[in-house]
Amino acid sequence: MKVISNGIQNGIIDDKYGKFGVCFDEDMPTFSLPFQIEDVPLGTQSFAVILDDKDAVEVAGFVWIHWLIANLTTPVVPSGASTDETVELIQGLNSWHKPCYGGMAPPNKPHTYDLIVYALDIVLPLQNGFTVEQLKHAMQGHILAQAQTHGIYRDK
Repeated sequence: MKVISNGIQNGIIDDKYGKFGVCFDEDMPTFSLPFQIEDVPLGTQSFAVILDDKDAVEVAGFVWIHWLIANLTTPVVPSGASTDETVELIQGLNSWHKPCYGGMAPPNKPHTYDLIVYALDIVLPLQNGFTVEQLKHAMQGHILAQAQTHGIYRDK
C-alpha cells in the first residue's frame, strides 16, 4: 500500500493547506490536504488517517495532531474534504480541539508533517470527535497495512 498527495510537490506542502492559505476557522487553516491510497490490501473495510507534526514537540511539548480520520471508505480524498459534507468520513479532534482538519502553521521554522494511512479489516466503532488515543486503541489488531508520506511546510 502507498499514499500520495498532489498537495505535496518535491517534498513541500502547498501554501494553501496551511497558514498561508485562504480558508480559516478563527486562526486555524481549514482547507484540507488531498491524498490518494494505492495498492489497497484485499479485505480492507475502511481506512484511518493521522496527520501530525512531530517537530511541534520542540515548541508545544507534544506531537501536534492536524487531522484524524476514521471509517474512510474511499481511496481518494480531494482537497477540502474536511469541510465538504459530500465526502463521507468521521473526524477526530485535532490539537485545536476541533473535529476537523487544522492545517499547517509552524510557529518557529519549517516543520515536517507526516500523513499516515492505515488499512483496516473493520469499520471502527467511533463517532465524530474521537481522540488519537481512542483511534489507536480501536485499530489494535485490525491493521492490514499502513503507508505514509510527508512534506515540509515552510515558515516564511
